[in-house]
Amino acid sequence: MSEALHALTERCRHSEEIRRSRFLAQAAPVATAVQALDFLREVSDPVATHNCWAYRIGQEYRFNDDGEPGGTAGRPILQAIEGQGIDNVMVVVTRWFGGTKLGAGGLMRAYGGTAAECLRLASRQPIVAMARLGLHCDFAELALLKARLKELQAEVERETFGADGVTLQLRLPDSHVAEAQARVNDISRGRSTAKRLD
Repeated sequence: MSEALHALTERCRHSEEIRRSRFLAQAAPVATAVQALDFLREVSDPVATHNCWAYRIGQEYRFNDDGEPGGTAGRPILQAIEGQGIDNVMVVVTRWFGGTKLGAGGLMRAYGGTAAECLRLASRQPIVAMARLGLHCDFAELALLKARLKELQAEVERETFGADGVTLQLRLPDSHVAEAQARVNDISRGRSTAKRLD
């Protein structure tokens, strides 16, 4: 997935009726598996026929069909998450059976489609990939370096003063790393280099 990932800015929900069964998708931003499962417990309807779900948090993901035929609910929900380019999210799709069987293909379209539409309508923001840089500089260059790196959205995470200068650990958007390294090199006239720490 080369496109930028997005995160939800708030919870969202979307409901559809498909051949007399009601499907309700509810999604929430989550940072951990524990938060995802807490959201599942909060929104699951014990009287509903099924509460199927999927979450994705970075490289970690899980899904569950909650009694629907294997592969017809949880996996399509996860595919909807990936198709919409969302990360750090939990989606629960609750189904109230309306008397008409949908078949495997129908179930996959119903669960995946309801989840995808919920996420498509959701308020979201891009996830910015961050990087860490470490560098050592002279005291005389510190103020200018910090000012010029701040222009690149670099935040000082750690600053350690020693007899021979200052060691900095910075966090900044990954897309600004090369420019930050060039600025450090220019300001220090080649005496300091900023190295990636991650």
